[in-house]
Amino acid sequence: MHTRHDASGCCGGADSLHFHHAAGGCCGMTRRFPSRAERREALEAYRDQLKSELTGVEERLEELA
Repeated sequence: MHTRHDASGCCGGADSLHFHHAAGGCCGMTRRFPSRAERREALEAYRDQLKSELTGVEERLEELA
């Protein structure tokens, strides 16, 4: 199931958003309180996704130049 995200994030706010999505998508999570290590791992994965996105944006800007 996929729901629309609002400004506070889905299913409980922005604080849980990164772990929530790393744990299997929107609104399908069964645990509400990830461990500190799980939160860190999820944030690192999110950081890596952002870096990849930035690389793609930079490549696209070069193509358009």
